[in-house]
Amino acid sequence: MAGQKKMKADVPRRKLIADKGPLSRATLRLRIVFSAERKIGPGKVDLLETIARTGSISSAARELGMSYRRAWLLMDEFGRLFKRPILTTAAGGAHGGGAELTDFGRAVIAAYRRIEDRTAEVVRSELVAFESDINNDP
Repeated sequence: MAGQKKMKADVPRRKLIADKGPLSRATLRLRIVFSAERKIGPGKVDLLETIARTGSISSAARELGMSYRRAWLLMDEFGRLFKRPILTTAAGGAHGGGAELTDFGRAVIAAYRRIEDRTAEVVRSELVAFESDINNDP
């Protein structure tokens, strides 16, 4: 999108398929689509993990190279997917604000990462038979 910053390179966005060999150049980006407006993917999960680590939507947004508004909209979209809250927030101001993942939010992240790991295992097991035929040219 025009005018939007890209995520910093040190933020993991793709799941590696293998640690070595031709498949080590392959990555997996898993998105679970419930409807056009309701999806779980690596960007939202990375954002939630960064919020959990920093305790702040604005700090997480800065770290990931996005606006606070974009981060808030992504969390709002993610939150509307579930009946239970994934995040609790406190208004900012003189005493500061903050954001914290709920136990449910942490469970959603953990489930997504397990699904991602299991999917990568399946992809690796299916593609290993073709590994010697992968073109090594860039």
